[in-house]
Amino acid sequence: MSDLTNFAELGLSAQTIFALKAKGFEEPTKIQSACIPLLLKDQVDVIGQAQTGTGKTAAFGLPILEIVDPTLYQVQALILAPTRELAVQVSEEINSLKGDRHLEIAAVYGGASMELQLRKLRRGVHVVVGTPGRILDHLRRGSLNLENLKFVVLDEADEMLDMGFVDDIEEVLKQTPKNKRMLCFSATMPAPIRRLAERFMQSPELVKIEQDAITESLTDQVYIELREGDKFEALTRIIDMEESFYGLVFCRTKIQCDEIGRRLSERGYGAEPLHGDLSQKQRELILAKMREKSINIVVATDVAARGIDIQDLTHVINFSLPEDPEAYIHRVGRTGRAGKKGTAITFVANREFKRFTFIRRASKFDIRRGSVPDADDIINIKRERILTTLTTLADKDVNYKLFMPLATEILEGHDPEELVAALLEHFYSDELDVSKYRSIGGNQPSRDDRGGDRRGFAENDGFTRLFIARGRKDGLDKRQLIDYLIEQAGAQDRDLQDVSVRDNFSFVSAPVEVADKILQVFSDRGSEGRPLVTRAKPDNPNGKHLSGRPRGERFEDRPYRPSRGGGGYDRSRPPRRRPEDDYQPYGRDSRPSDRGRPSYADDRDRYSSRPRPSKSRNYPSKKRYKD
Repeated sequence: MSDLTNFAELGLSAQTIFALKAKGFEEPTKIQSACIPLLLKDQVDVIGQAQTGTGKTAAFGLPILEIVDPTLYQVQALILAPTRELAVQVSEEINSLKGDRHLEIAAVYGGASMELQLRKLRRGVHVVVGTPGRILDHLRRGSLNLENLKFVVLDEADEMLDMGFVDDIEEVLKQTPKNKRMLCFSATMPAPIRRLAERFMQSPELVKIEQDAITESLTDQVYIELREGDKFEALTRIIDMEESFYGLVFCRTKIQCDEIGRRLSERGYGAEPLHGDLSQKQRELILAKMREKSINIVVATDVAARGIDIQDLTHVINFSLPEDPEAYIHRVGRTGRAGKKGTAITFVANREFKRFTFIRRASKFDIRRGSVPDADDIINIKRERILTTLTTLADKDVNYKLFMPLATEILEGHDPEELVAALLEHFYSDELDVSKYRSIGGNQPSRDDRGGDRRGFAENDGFTRLFIARGRKDGLDKRQLIDYLIEQAGAQDRDLQDVSVRDNFSFVSAPVEVADKILQVFSDRGSEGRPLVTRAKPDNPNGKHLSGRPRGERFEDRPYRPSRGGGGYDRSRPPRRRPEDDYQPYGRDSRPSDRGRPSYADDRDRYSSRPRPSKSRNYPSKKRYKD
């Protein structure tokens, strides 16, 4: 039996203790121990600074449940959350903590039926959890009455700030009673949040919980260096190594999210993609499946995962690197919670190592180097699991009399070992098939062994080189090419790397999934009898660049060539332009000389003709530019 005396010492009633016991709580977290007495006994406004996963919902939810009057069917507590998902989760969490109290908790957010929300509010609600925009909408309609409000809670205040809700929040707070209690919870405390607190809170108590050390101690953080094209294979091996994998896989783009989710499903894994293009109903269905564990993997973007709190995650996989150290901390903080261990694994391709090094130093976490599990080791582990499962079944005290006659009949005329082997092959052949694991190009050597960064983009780094049958003579420059691919194929700026625009054609490199999408979009044949975009032919086997010069050769390293006047190098002739000279980080092109050039055609129907200037820009229709 759990010892819940610590919760009782915080001033919670026996009714609440019973509900906590039923929910499986054992002891309060730091934020709960600090905030609950302030709200119950001291009755002051509170600013709580702590990261996601520290138990903030119970920290403000339990005191609210203790103080709200069940006999008064009026809104007595209003909780503002940044996202629909978080609003639903907070309402569900508070609902699960109320025990046998007759309280109505409603989630109010955009994208859901307004009529259903109006009907529920008319019946009477004690606690409303909602997003700022929809709450403001109800206030303007007059469907939300805050006259009897006792509590206002700003949950994930910094997230609401980032999403541009500050004005809506201020407008909501202006319509609340002055004698209310206000609680503000945030992972960080930027200046706008402080100003909001000073304006609407009365002498608040600050409770600051340092969570980084907790997250680090409970989460085993690993990075694996590998080629971009090997990331998916590594992901499947990591999943198969674990007996009960239950995790989030983070991708950078919606396209990659869909692709990884689809490929996992095709391999038989219970996985679903989660990103901003999904409807609210689809998102809620996916999260419900995850919580019910009918699926065990959600492949998500950072934006879609904001505010999502899935309990008991065993793994967080960074398939793509996060944007910054704060995003990394937020990702890995989703596992290793509530005293349970978790694992965070980050895949790092060659070109990503500089950014990963920055994230590693800034986060100050101990992230150890790991390796991709070997296929033979995975098969041996699976074999042991099968053996354990079957022997456990055989040792169970179960009455098998119903099946004994059938077993006797099957064994007649068959060797028992051959029969068992046939049954195992029928049910487990796919589990023990080592051929389904394709070879991985070996873990990349450590950074010290490689002697620093390589320039350019290796073909085996998981990027596809694309050939575009348009160039400078068609009025095209790098920025216009990037913008056009983003517009027509849904690519992201940072997906388009190593962009090179020549006189009659161009090249661009993109991740395999993105490149396939671009090729699909531009699959129609143009006037020349072939698609506008195709896969580029590989470089010459002798390792030369398209320019014909050996890779890595600098101008100073060229063989001696007499100049026109004799004696030494001909330095009056500029060196040939190399493909990597055109490289811009994430495909960006900031050269001022490119601004103001004619835009690439806006319609895919014009592929077969020469690109014309975009109607959205005031460019001369027939002006030509020379480099």
